[in-house]
Amino acid sequence: MATKNEREPFTRISVTEAREKLAAGTAVMVDVREPNEYAEVHASGVRLIPVNTVMGEVKQIRDLADGKEVLFICKSGARSALAAEFATAAGLDELALFNVEGGTLAWVEAGYPTGD
Repeated sequence: MATKNEREPFTRISVTEAREKLAAGTAVMVDVREPNEYAEVHASGVRLIPVNTVMGEVKQIRDLADGKEVLFICKSGARSALAAEFATAAGLDELALFNVEGGTLAWVEAGYPTGD
């Protein structure tokens, strides 16, 4: 179940909620891990933008969102929360930002699609 902490500029969601948003076409997902981690395994249909580049990729993220919600995912949920913080600090606070709790580990464990 989605949870919003007033001190965080994003909402925490489960991999199930993330998958539902993607299937409904209301969201895009950004993987913020390093390229080597992404190459090993990643959720199907995600875009790679490493966490340390998020602040410099504001235009790319805004273009990718194109009015949709932005879901950040990493390995377990820590770096993706940081990426959402960075995105807000970089001026993307008009977008609905989400952190996928449990990250790619939970995505794979749930048996959800991986690869391109």
